[in-house]
Amino acid sequence: MVSPRILVLVAAILAGALARILPHPPNFTPIEALALFAGAHFASKRLAFAVPLCAMLLSDAILGFHRGMFVVYGCFAVIVTIGLWLRAHRGTLPVVMASLASSLFFFGVTNFAVWAFGTLYPPTLAGLAACYVAAIPFFQNTVMGDLFYVTVLFGGFALAERRWPILREAPATAA
Repeated sequence: MVSPRILVLVAAILAGALARILPHPPNFTPIEALALFAGAHFASKRLAFAVPLCAMLLSDAILGFHRGMFVVYGCFAVIVTIGLWLRAHRGTLPVVMASLASSLFFFGVTNFAVWAFGTLYPPTLAGLAACYVAAIPFFQNTVMGDLFYVTVLFGGFALAERRWPILREAPATAA
């Protein structure tokens, strides 16, 4: 039988994937926050990785697949790993710092991939710099979106756990 906690966590992530396909400002999406949230809250590491990546796959099936998918999905897997670190570092400051680190990591890796594997920028240091400069407006939206959705997900779930104790993670039993 699936626990109410798992059902609520999966529902939150699927709602986030749905938010990705609804109209929104460029890069103001919940996906990075979902990956952090999944890593921090799913007891099963398999589910922590599988649920947000499947949510991405489902939303990409609607929005369209692209050449950079493997880089993007790889970034989200790393962000889930950052979320795993959050399990032992609960609190507002660690969550905000993890969110900012995730935003910066995603920006750095995906824009490097655009430069390295694309044809939009010349394969020079000046081309790499131009790629990063052109992406700055998107980075601003990424950071704002990540902080907004991290607040909604982590804060909303913390409130739900207080209101409905059945959603709390079962304490680890001593062996």
